[in-house]
Amino acid sequence: MNWTDRDEAVFEQLEEWRQSFLEYEATDFENSIDKWMDKAFSLLPEELQTQFFSKLDNWLFHMNSLLRESRIQEEAGNRIMTAARAFHPAVGSLEDLKSLSIDQLTFMAEQHAARHRLYSLAQGGMAGSGRKVFAASDYLALMVINLRAIQVIAMTFGNPVQSPKGLLETLKVYHVATMPERLKMFGWEELMDDLNKKDEEFYFDVPDPLSDHTWIDEPLKQLFKLGLITSISRKKEKLPLLAMAVGAGVNYRTTRKVTDFAIKYYQYKHLWEKSGETG
Repeated sequence: MNWTDRDEAVFEQLEEWRQSFLEYEATDFENSIDKWMDKAFSLLPEELQTQFFSKLDNWLFHMNSLLRESRIQEEAGNRIMTAARAFHPAVGSLEDLKSLSIDQLTFMAEQHAARHRLYSLAQGGMAGSGRKVFAASDYLALMVINLRAIQVIAMTFGNPVQSPKGLLETLKVYHVATMPERLKMFGWEELMDDLNKKDEEFYFDVPDPLSDHTWIDEPLKQLFKLGLITSISRKKEKLPLLAMAVGAGVNYRTTRKVTDFAIKYYQYKHLWEKSGETG
């Protein structure tokens, strides 16, 4: 299937966006963090590190699997199909979604992304409200929101998340989306390598670990956020508006970063599949 002029224009935009990874220059502060993290983890036994990150990967995979099987996800799939029929009445399956234009698919994906950004905004506000239960569960809730957002975006572009390949792919997209900017180019290249793999090869190859100490930046940012919220909330206020604003702002920004990356990845995948080339 040949690209339209609009497909080519979107692909050029994606190439410019991808080029930004290659041109990104880490700051002195980021380089200092890398050195500090390398030194800190070098003090831990390698076997202990392997076990920790392996368990973290397994936990993320199982949580992602539970989300895809939830009733909420099924309802999201129904909403996607209903919205798609507004563009093309003959749409009857996820595979049929691939016949829609790149702009139609992107429009639907942006709607779902915006909804999940609002969920994240609300969750961050509750975390800053002073309620310990909301603050303690904030990172887990944010992770669930972001993983679910990626699954819905994947489905919007006609990618089933019920298969092992689709499930693992969404998890890898989440992992790369939450990587530090200075490392995203390496994660992107791994995603591009995966596009060339068949389902069996993708799933049954011995996978490289997803998580390692270079991925700790995002959890550290969330811990810093919770520390800031806690210090602000200590003031005797019934409604700590500043803490709520910090929580809501950080969560919204995180989910926006994740959903923007997911949309661009699935745009690229859609065009790659449409061209039949190994772009």
